Amino acid sequence: MTSDFYGNASSEFAKERYVPVKAKKEVKNITLGANSSACLMSDAKLIGFTTAKHKFVGKMFEGYQNVLEIGCMDGYGSMFVSQFVGHLTALDFYKSHIDEAKTHVAPNFPNIEFMGHDFLDGPVGGNFDGCFSLDVLEHIDPDQEHVFLRNVVDSLRRGGAFIVGMPSLESQQYASEANRFAHINCKTGSDFKTLMEEYFDSVFSFGMNDEVVHTGYSKMSHYLINLCVGPKK
Repeated sequence: MTSDFYGNASSEFAKERYVPVKAKKEVKNITLGANSSACLMSDAKLIGFTTAKHKFVGKMFEGYQNVLEIGCMDGYGSMFVSQFVGHLTALDFYKSHIDEAKTHVAPNFPNIEFMGHDFLDGPVGGNFDGCFSLDVLEHIDPDQEHVFLRNVVDSLRRGGAFIVGMPSLESQQYASEANRFAHINCKTGSDFKTLMEEYFDSVFSFGMNDEVVHTGYSKMSHYLINLCVGPKK
């Protein structure tokens, strides 16, 4: 066993008790998609933010058997949520994202089904226990946001839940030029909640700064998350 280690100072007892996670089960190396790789290489903290958002979704939907993700990109966040739920259907309208997710993620996470679909074309299914959409609504044309949300409602079963997250309007003064160009539909916390209340019986609002999800003052939140329950059919 000692040949697996560098140096001589650590005790044989410590070396015998050291068990790397990869030794506990068969492990396959996972290749990140181009979008996630670019985030990691250019601004690694974005990966931390993405992980935290999806961990929040996973904990809220823990034990749900049938969950829909709208805007999965290359499947990085889908991997986290899939470990909390029975089955995850993950959608994106950008072809290369789905191609990469099917190539790199799907073989290692058999409970995820990746599908190419423009959600403005129509709902999917109609009987999902939960649905989530992170970093999508700010990219939806404001004139089409009601089509998007009606399709969410029509994809959920009665009593289903929807988690939706987007950067706050107040955060945009600190955003990069590229993000400001792409974010065509950011909202204040109050406007965001009011919109969701048109489609759901109950809306619970959270804020997020870095990796921390909280219930603090929305105008000081960089990111906004609404947990919406009871779709209005």
